Amino acid sequence: MRSAAAVFFSVLLVTLLYFTVVLIESGNVGVRKTLGKVNPEEVSPGLNFRMPVVTRITEFVGKEIAIDLTDLTPKAADNLSLRDMDVTVFYKAASGQIADLYVKYANAHHYDNESDSYFPAYRLVYREARRAAYETVAEIDSLTMHKKREQIADSIETRLQETLDGNDPGVFEVTRVVIRSVLTDPSIEESIREAVANQKRLEAKQVMVEIERKNAEIEAIRAQGIANANNIINKTLTTEYLQHELNLTLQKFAETGANTIVVPANMHGFNMILPTDKLTKR
Repeated sequence: MRSAAAVFFSVLLVTLLYFTVVLIESGNVGVRKTLGKVNPEEVSPGLNFRMPVVTRITEFVGKEIAIDLTDLTPKAADNLSLRDMDVTVFYKAASGQIADLYVKYANAHHYDNESDSYFPAYRLVYREARRAAYETVAEIDSLTMHKKREQIADSIETRLQETLDGNDPGVFEVTRVVIRSVLTDPSIEESIREAVANQKRLEAKQVMVEIERKNAEIEAIRAQGIANANNIINKTLTTEYLQHELNLTLQKFAETGANTIVVPANMHGFNMILPTDKLTKR
């Protein structure tokens, strides 16, 4: 009898504890509701006691929450729809504002089976994030969409944050936005590939033009150098200088004594400095 009574009281105690003790995980907060009235003070993480039936404590996630937007088909600036777009938006709600959100957005919270807790204002953020994604894509041409993932993510984050701050200043924080996939229509994909190919061909031609321009500059510099050199030579080749060089050459030949030097008769303007017996004039 005593062991049966002990078991009974043990089961009763465990049951009582189950209904009176609530464990709030670290990073989360609880909202206490007593007889239908919400307590404006959030319940801190750890063990918390409640009165069964009379009081209820609902746990909310206070950490970063991910919202997956999948199979979106927004229209681009050129009025062409994307085939598929997948975006993940991460947000947080201020822990000290969860109780107010619980009341203000009573039907917007989402229960998460995995964590056995609620995501605050999840449906509200989901709806506004989807709208921000569609508005952002509507400003970008479909042919350039594949190059602007970072720009798209930044724009969605900015738009969403501005909208949330407009309704609840300082309550929500959009921590980041990730563009997981952007798939355009097959016809657009072909246009993109053709545009990329044309761009590569244009870049190759621009390189060739630049090479030819540099070669032309080199040739122009070389020609200018030759012209300058010829100009200097022409200025230095005076009659007196040429006569001097001729006289030196004739002097060397005359000194050997073994050569016959023939001076053309029509060499006007030059004076010979060698003895005439050394020269044979024709």
